[in-house]
Amino acid sequence: MEDVSNYARLRDDARRFYTGTRPIKSPALNEYVHFTAEGFNHIVFKGSRSERERPSQILRFKLLPIAIKLIEHSTTYQEFEETLKEFEIKSHKRKVRKSKPVKYWGLIAIVDGRKIKVILRKIGDNGQLHFWSIVPAWTTNKYRDIKLFSTMKGNPEED
Repeated sequence: MEDVSNYARLRDDARRFYTGTRPIKSPALNEYVHFTAEGFNHIVFKGSRSERERPSQILRFKLLPIAIKLIEHSTTYQEFEETLKEFEIKSHKRKVRKSKPVKYWGLIAIVDGRKIKVILRKIGDNGQLHFWSIVPAWTTNKYRDIKLFSTMKGNPEED
């Protein structure tokens, strides 16, 4: 269990690190990934704007440097999803709801002994690719921690 007593300091340090991060070229998507306030807020809050549990936030703060390494070095993405989402926009001085396509990419890897997933997001066809989230997973530091399993059907040796 993480020590949450120094939460405010960790959050401030993470925010400084995050906002100081320049856009990074992603080899997987051949585009620059921007680090927007929305991405940092998503580390702190869940979609419904309720705050994530403090230990979860602290873990995500600490994983930010590893997430940046993953974006810089990953040449492929493992997950992709596209949905339609409603956004509130201003049009002729009035707020209107408009649907836009939203694309998500998941980069998954073991970096520095930690398995993580970084989610990148793009709103609309001309939107800016930006960091959206980091999903922590388990650590892999011993051979016995590595599980080998097959998701194939049939026998690839014979087929």
